[in-house]
Amino acid sequence: MKKQIVECVPNFSEGRDKSKIKLITDSIESVEGITLLDVDAGEATNRTVVTFAGEPAAVVEAAFRGVKTAGEVIDMRFHHGAHPRMGATDVLPLVPVSNITLEECAELSRALARRIADELGIPCYCYEAAALQPERKNLAVCREGEYEALPHKTSVPGLAPDYGARQYDEKMARTGCTAVGARDFLIAVNFNLNTTSTRRANAIAFDVREKGRPKREGNPITGKPVVDSDGNTVMIPGTLKATKAIGWYIEEYGIAQVSMNITDINTTPLYMAFDEVCRAAGCRGVRVTGTEIVGLMPERTLLDAGKYFLRKQHRSTGIPKKDIINIAVKSMGLDDLKPFNPQEKVIEYMVSRTGAETGRLVNLTVKGFADETLRESPAPGGGSVSAYMGALGASLTAMVANLSGHKPGWDDRWEEFCVWAEKGCAIEEELLHLVDEDTSAFNMIMNAYGMPKSTEEEKRKRSEAIQSATLFAARVPLSTMRCAVKVFEISRAMVEYGNPNSVSDAGVGALAARAAVLGAGMNVKINAASLKDREVAASLVAEADAIIAEAVKAEAEIVEKVNRMIN
Repeated sequence: MKKQIVECVPNFSEGRDKSKIKLITDSIESVEGITLLDVDAGEATNRTVVTFAGEPAAVVEAAFRGVKTAGEVIDMRFHHGAHPRMGATDVLPLVPVSNITLEECAELSRALARRIADELGIPCYCYEAAALQPERKNLAVCREGEYEALPHKTSVPGLAPDYGARQYDEKMARTGCTAVGARDFLIAVNFNLNTTSTRRANAIAFDVREKGRPKREGNPITGKPVVDSDGNTVMIPGTLKATKAIGWYIEEYGIAQVSMNITDINTTPLYMAFDEVCRAAGCRGVRVTGTEIVGLMPERTLLDAGKYFLRKQHRSTGIPKKDIINIAVKSMGLDDLKPFNPQEKVIEYMVSRTGAETGRLVNLTVKGFADETLRESPAPGGGSVSAYMGALGASLTAMVANLSGHKPGWDDRWEEFCVWAEKGCAIEEELLHLVDEDTSAFNMIMNAYGMPKSTEEEKRKRSEAIQSATLFAARVPLSTMRCAVKVFEISRAMVEYGNPNSVSDAGVGALAARAAVLGAGMNVKINAASLKDREVAASLVAEADAIIAEAVKAEAEIVEKVNRMIN
């Protein structure tokens, strides 16, 4: 299962006392698996915005600890600052980054709000996607009147918090209330222009931003704004939904920029915003020379952009992620003003630089992996090597698809081969994950055997842990088999319809897939033999045998076709 990553961006009502801020961030970082991405303290606002990320359970726990500490070190009775606020932890949004939906984050947010109210006695409002009342989707509604309005709001049923509602008391006076929510990822981006004119930059911003520009009588620039029957200014909407934008001049760079916030990257992806700003700029005789990303972004933002530009070139998107991201960087000029390093701008990469991710087998060089296998330690063993052979088989067959799609004279078939290449990429990615998963499964068994066994209770728990770990160790190579057997479909298609000059590569891919299936099958059976539940063991072995039979048959047919074509 792909790792889920959530970002959390709590705003704490303290921006001046560094010791208090440090206590809060230390409590957040005390949770294993959390990566602290940014701490932005503002003296005038007396507010600190903290950004951290990790897997959902870790993020929720870290958020809870941060709220707890803030409630202990910040006294809202003495708080003053320029920014609206109603609590020691003012707002606490969860943001989906990868492999998790906004709806799932909303459920996590509601559960977190309930826990904060129940265990810490801090009342919580739920806002944006987590809102329990439609009008509370708007944070301003939840925070109306700010901290000073809480004595009144908490006593009025329609205004009271969603969780922890009670009469205003000394505890609430100290901590205030917190707004807990879930929102889509927001990207802050600046588009560089080949002009110094703020006026031109603003005009382009008004062309594209959702709000647009005021409708005017007569002259579209100097004319009197048109108002409706209620006295509100009539707006001409821009072309991009879920965007806010203005134009400004940056003295440091000597250029004007369109500065934009994309508030919903599902509605308006970065690449769409880039192309539309380019179009609008061109209509005004201006060029976009590059793009500047402010802060961090999810990996999918760059992958979606890279794939978009590759498709415009009629090129395959079934290539390594690194290559896709490089296309995105060059296409949008992300390195226009300064070097762009994805390892420092992509949230998933920032998270993976800490913890267990740094010790993954798949991050080794080819020689490093071979040498690690060579050593006397039992892991990585046959299961990991089988998964890696399957990954190589998937890569080879996808390579043939990419070569075929780029073959002179076959340009009209690029989409056909792109589909096959993307399938190969997906299989490769899953099998590479299983390389490390298999070694982790073996380590679980070793850890279980190392558990104490002095008492009958300890023996029972140890035996249960061994059986649980052994079952997991049998299921992992079975997953490898299920995945590796998919390679044959691609291999067969490439032998029959792909570039004939690469038919041997497609054949070798089939050989590698067969080795992966048979090798992983051995690991299924050796672990199943140690299971006490013989019914489960028999089921695992039966499925493994069926996949082996399928793989042997498919490989024989493919090899026969390859040899016939070669000869």
